[in-house]
Amino acid sequence: MTCMNLIPISIKVMKRLHPVLFLLITTILAYGLLIPWLGFYWDDLPISWIRYTLGSESLTKYFSTNRPVWGLLYQLTTRLLPQIPIYWQIFALLWRWLDAVVVWGIARKLFPDQQHFALSLGLLFLLYPGFNQQWGSFLYSHFFIVLFFFLSSFYLMLNRRTIPALLLSALNLWMMEYFFVLELARPFVIWTSLRTEALAARERFKRTFSLWAPYLTIFALAVFSRLFIFNNQVYEFTVRDELTRTPLEAMFSLLQNILISLWTVTGAAWARIFQFPNLISDGPRTTVLYSFVVVTMGLLTFLLWQKSSQTLDGRTVRNVIGLGLVMLILAGPPFWLTDVPVSLGFPANRATLSFMLGASFVLAGLLELLPWRVKSALLIAAVALGAGRQFLWSNDFRRDWEAQKNLFWQMTWRAPALQPNTLVLMNEELSFYADNSLSAALNWIYDPFPQGDEIPYVLFYPTNRIGASLPEIKADLPIHFSYIAGEFKGNTSDAVAFYYDPPACLRLLDPDFDSENRFIPDDSLMREASALSDPTRILREPLALMPDIYGPEPVHGWCYYFEKADLARQFGDWSEVVRLGDQAFRLENDSPNNPIELFVFIEGYAHVGEWERAVELSKTSYRVSKEYVGPLLCRLWDRIETETSQGLRNEAKRREALSEVVKAFDCLP
Repeated sequence: MTCMNLIPISIKVMKRLHPVLFLLITTILAYGLLIPWLGFYWDDLPISWIRYTLGSESLTKYFSTNRPVWGLLYQLTTRLLPQIPIYWQIFALLWRWLDAVVVWGIARKLFPDQQHFALSLGLLFLLYPGFNQQWGSFLYSHFFIVLFFFLSSFYLMLNRRTIPALLLSALNLWMMEYFFVLELARPFVIWTSLRTEALAARERFKRTFSLWAPYLTIFALAVFSRLFIFNNQVYEFTVRDELTRTPLEAMFSLLQNILISLWTVTGAAWARIFQFPNLISDGPRTTVLYSFVVVTMGLLTFLLWQKSSQTLDGRTVRNVIGLGLVMLILAGPPFWLTDVPVSLGFPANRATLSFMLGASFVLAGLLELLPWRVKSALLIAAVALGAGRQFLWSNDFRRDWEAQKNLFWQMTWRAPALQPNTLVLMNEELSFYADNSLSAALNWIYDPFPQGDEIPYVLFYPTNRIGASLPEIKADLPIHFSYIAGEFKGNTSDAVAFYYDPPACLRLLDPDFDSENRFIPDDSLMREASALSDPTRILREPLALMPDIYGPEPVHGWCYYFEKADLARQFGDWSEVVRLGDQAFRLENDSPNNPIELFVFIEGYAHVGEWERAVELSKTSYRVSKEYVGPLLCRLWDRIETETSQGLRNEAKRREALSEVVKAFDCLP
């Protein structure tokens, strides 16, 4: 059978493929291919740690100051699912798919004779590229559930199922604010649904208001509740104060913000599908998988749309675009009035969740203005490239999860236990984790069986906390940090500072030379933080317990031997440092990724009298960057000279090595 014969058969198969199943296939290709290798991200870690480690009462306390009804949803879902990422990834994927199915269903009710338009709207909504945080599954599965309540309320309303529609509307309104004002799009949806009935404008208006009235009552009650019963919301209305002080400037700024936001969530958002993989940075495997997703989705969409020439009439197109614009405008107030940025960057693009329904309506309507062949080509391209773009983001999340797992495995190798009330300072390296996220993991690992409300550890990014939770990078300052569910109390003098720049190893900063280490960027503030790093906070007894989600212990490569050697160095176990060094340098496929990683072994070989080996490694490190490494080697060798005893049998070799170092690295004698 030839390819030409297969095409008609494929078209027939695709014609019989139910839109709900097509949406599921699209969801899996765009979001699900890497699920087994994904983990917890951003707020996934602190909220899940509070729930599963500190308990359900702590979770209630966490949500008590904001979105308490939403917190009840977490209580329910966390009783059903364990703290295992793959369960939550599948859970979030299913809710993302169900949301798209409901959007398709709404379009089918509004435009009953336009099945291809309904599916195209569902696909654009499903693949909307303004939002790229699908894989923060523990957190965003609950966003998608609330969105499902909101969308299903509209769908049930269109089917005249008023009581369940009212219930779902109430759940949306009382759980969170993201889709709160979008509730006011309901009368416009009702108005659109009545367009086919032979009603005069006055009668149509009365009918719309009559159908809307029960929902308006629920909305009014929700507003009353937020104003007078529970008004401790997450965000404050900052625009009100600005309008009072400088009304004209505030109005102009607000208008500018609205226009920029609307462009951001429409044109700028969809332009992201043209960000293609880079063969060098993404690698051939990722590029091949991306191509597979794009080609597969393009082919499936082409076969589904082949020989279908359905188009909307001009009046209907105006209704679609108008409805989309209304939804866009109503999506914005929760952010515009509280001065919360609407951005495509992480993590701020969570705000685009409110806009993606309106953005999808507008784009679907604009495509209907084009000739059929052009519309079909652009739709196929949007679906194929949108799925590919989401796949690439999933790979970014996969990489960050691996980097985060490596971070904590290396930390437990270097620090088998930490004294309670230790402040951990670290640079902001990981893309999808705040320091608050890593604080949760830190406590989960180093305090696996917590008692009471005292939180024993906190991790700060100095760049994020300076001037606030971290007043200054200065010794002997009290640190108080609230997790709401518990509180950390510590001191800047009880701190350790780590620097992480993979593929280089995690490194405990050394006050003796890291204050001048130019491999550490100035703006990270970690050079200053190195002065606070107190290795005595690290205990040698292995008390840390890695959670199961971090998987089996990685194969012992260079970083394992480096971390263990640095731990041995801390306790003056120089023979152990050398033993580990001998093993590390025999590795065939692993080696240092930063010249500073050789310092511990230079020091170890010097302390056991292997001076030639110490000098040889120093020269190897120096060759990487004479300007950067030279001054640090001089400081290291000053310490070696101070700490190694004179009068040894190989004192002559010691003096010879010190002399050679001074000459080779231009050290001051």
